[in-house]
Amino acid sequence: MKSVIYHAFSQKEAKELDVQHPGTQRAEAFVRAFLKRSMPRMSQQAQEDHLQRKAVVLEYFTHRKRKEKKKKSKGLSAKQRRELRLFDIKPEQQRYSLFLPLHELWKQYIRDLCNGLKPDTQPQMIQAKLLKADLHGAIVSVTKSKCPSYVGVTGILLQETKHVFKIITKEDRLKVIPKLNCVFTVEVDGFVSYIYGSKFQLRSSERSAKKFKAKGTIDL
Repeated sequence: MKSVIYHAFSQKEAKELDVQHPGTQRAEAFVRAFLKRSMPRMSQQAQEDHLQRKAVVLEYFTHRKRKEKKKKSKGLSAKQRRELRLFDIKPEQQRYSLFLPLHELWKQYIRDLCNGLKPDTQPQMIQAKLLKADLHGAIVSVTKSKCPSYVGVTGILLQETKHVFKIITKEDRLKVIPKLNCVFTVEVDGFVSYIYGSKFQLRSSERSAKKFKAKGTIDL
């Protein structure tokens, strides 16, 4: 008898009588609970406005992990390198014969750079190449200087800084020659090039991008 009196409305009957179906209420409750969990920072009114105005794709999005920037290891400063004396040549290594193989390597390097030093090669081309080349291993001579004691010093160039040349002589003496107010000559396979130190105060790594004038000054 009870089942005859009380029974659930069908969807058609619920629509005609304007009565919500119990299943619809459960679905709305589920949706509201889901939205509350998914969007906890938004109020209910804001959630409804968001759903009415925009299409919401209910998908699972993974949170992107922020890539931690790797800290680049900083190298030693110039002061630290000087304190550690990294570039100092030890007295037992200050021998001219020890660096003769370096000079032979440098000559081959210049020959390759100039595409072979032939008798008909233009000196201006060799001069331009040498001004931008690495001179470590070259035999350098001081031909002019405002300090007379520097004139005539000849040896293999071991180190070059912005302001000085460090040269090892045949007498196994390490000479530090300032570039300022000095004129140097570099000879390779019979070609002699002049270097005006006052216009040459650059690091060897900076010379490759430097534009030198075709005519240098003769002033010391």
